[in-house]
Formats: sequence, C-alpha cells, structure tokens
Amino acid sequence: MIRTLIVDDDFRVAGVHAGFVEEVPGFAVVGTAHTAAEARARVRELTPDLVLLDVYLPDESGLALLGELQTDAIVLSAATDTRSVRVALRAGAVNYLIKPFTTRQFAERLTAYARYRQFLGEDRNLAQEEVDRAFRLPHEHDRAAAPKGQSSATARLVADQLRQAARPLSAAEVAGELGVARATAQRYLTALAEAGTIEMRLRYGATGRPEHEYSWRD
Repeated sequence: MIRTLIVDDDFRVAGVHAGFVEEVPGFAVVGTAHTAAEARARVRELTPDLVLLDVYLPDESGLALLGELQTDAIVLSAATDTRSVRVALRAGAVNYLIKPFTTRQFAERLTAYARYRQFLGEDRNLAQEEVDRAFRLPHEHDRAAAPKGQSSATARLVADQLRQAARPLSAAEVAGELGVARATAQRYLTALAEAGTIEMRLRYGATGRPEHEYSWRD
C-alpha cells in the first residue's frame, strides 16, 4: 500500500481528499495535517510514501515545506501562478493538480504515480529509454479538470466566481454574473460540489422553497 499523508488547511477538504484516496486501489491514508508545522511532525511520525500538499497553508507556504520533504509529493492547490508551478517543479513535485479537479482526474494522477513507483521499485540500472519512461509515467493520462461534456474554461470561470465572492452564491446568481444559462451554471456547480471543491448548503428565504447556495472551500 502507498501510505499517503494529506496536507490541506481546510479540514473538510482534507477529509474529502482522504475519501478520494481511499477509493483508489493500492493507496491508504495514514494521516492529515492542516499547517506546515503539523505536516513536518506528521511526516517524521508516520514516514509516508506520498504527501498530497496544498500551497496555501496558514503558517507558511506549502512550497517551502516541499523543498524539505524526503518523500514524493503531489501538489493539490488553487495556486495557478507560474512562480508557484516553477518552484514546485524545482523542489521535486511529482505532479501538480489545480483545484478544482474531478475525482476521475485525481484518481488518474494517483494511478499514474503508482505505476511510476512500481517501475522504479527495483534497484537496478536503467537504459535511457527506461529513464525517459520514468519521467513520463507520472503524467500519463493527465487530462483537463472539466468532466466530459463540460468546458474547462467555463469550469474555471465558475470556480473563480465563487472563490472571489464575499458570500455564498446560488446557481441563478452565478449564471447572472457570468452571463450563462442557470442550467449551465447548475451543471458546473454540481460537478464542483461532487469533487469536494465547493460546499453546497440550503438557503432558506422568507417564502417559497429553499434553494442551494455554493461557497468556495479554500
């Protein structure tokens, strides 16, 4: 089993990711951490094989922690700036997955990582073509975050709208802000909620049926 530690400042997101990991054959969650300091302690205590690491931690950047790790790490973050990606690559991140992402995309990254570990599991000398394959393996089948039938660009707009909002929004409000149909906004919001990226709850008004409202988890 690939022993996995999840580091995310939001305990709810960490729990959602833990559920995702446990559904992928060959992986087991050994713990979670919500700060860089806690992550350091958990790494020493648990000696995981893989760390799933967020960039935005309350005490310091996860990228600073990444450079210290003596274990493999996949970055899971809403950080999309070139500097963060460049620093993550320089520090040795095996992969970098931008929130929001789908369960399928997450599972495919983990499965590719498992193949990479298996390929390099035996202590032996490698030919150049095998080294080339080792570099490719963690990224085999990488795909865009949007579910089938959805646009990754629209998914990003919906996610950004919630991330920047000062309060939870309904599907109608998201649709109005972006200039899309309510049904379209609802499809994307539902996919984001199923992926655990956003939180969905009921909004109760003075009259009529309650409606769903959505807020960004990070």
